[in-house]
Amino acid sequence: MPGTTEASYAEAVRLVLGELPDLPHVPEVPGRGVWASMTGRGLAVLDGLAADLQPAGWRLTDVSGVDHRRARSLLAQDLDTVEELAQDYAGAFKTQVAGPWTLAATVEKPRGDKLLSDHGARRELAQALAEGVRLHLADLQRRLRGVDRWIVQVDEPALAAVVDGQVPTASGYGRHRSVDLPEASAHLEWVVTAITEAGGEAWVHSCAPRTPWSLIVDTGVAGLSADLSMLGPEDLDTFAEVLESGRTAALGIVPSTDPEAAPTDARLTERVLRWLDMLGLDPGSVGDSLVITPTCGLAGATPGWSRDALRLGSAVAGHL
Repeated sequence: MPGTTEASYAEAVRLVLGELPDLPHVPEVPGRGVWASMTGRGLAVLDGLAADLQPAGWRLTDVSGVDHRRARSLLAQDLDTVEELAQDYAGAFKTQVAGPWTLAATVEKPRGDKLLSDHGARRELAQALAEGVRLHLADLQRRLRGVDRWIVQVDEPALAAVVDGQVPTASGYGRHRSVDLPEASAHLEWVVTAITEAGGEAWVHSCAPRTPWSLIVDTGVAGLSADLSMLGPEDLDTFAEVLESGRTAALGIVPSTDPEAAPTDARLTERVLRWLDMLGLDPGSVGDSLVITPTCGLAGATPGWSRDALRLGSAVAGHL
């Protein structure tokens, strides 16, 4: 969500609770600084690993630096705000965390270069994330007693680049070797399993092209979340399988930044209906498994459009 101040976080919580009564979420407001960014948030959740902020970005260290401690403190403060404003909420609730491969592609080893370059380091990171997510979900369950369905969205925008060997090296002149698909699947599966064992429901989100959705489905996730315009013909069978099995497909169709001309809810509804027709699915039979979302995060939107985008998504969901 957009915003640059601490007050904007409380505003974001009130907005999602007011506009998304059926599926609110723990907002992220990355405009407040690197401690609130997707990577900073992910590192704040890790269990047993320390980090610090270097000129080149986040790096694992032996002892947590001041920025890592600040990221953890900010997460705790934000959860206090969510607990205060949503204390009477009952129903489904969603939170999200950066996935193991996106973190491995953005965080550096203690001596530099991405964790992605070290087989042991990326394994350790994925295991620390799995345990951290387990503890994070337990904390949320304790704070919001009325929630009967917890959804944890694992954000993996870098997964496609990881498996395609497109992540730049530190010098920028080369690319890290592609990760074998069995390993890519296993690390993601550890996180998915931890969420499930903790009583949550794991969804994986990516708004990047060429995301290996068939690989993701095999990890046992309960839902897929994608920018609809980024899905190719090869993804149709995967999403059809997910919907037919009663799992969730969260379709990103609402612009995530202010459009020159806002689409109408009727136009967006028709777009989803055409897509379902391509899959050979009846909206009446899969409607309970569909979620309508912005194409990606709303952090780059104006506050006015972020509110309009949520309302537009709700309207389309209602029509469907």
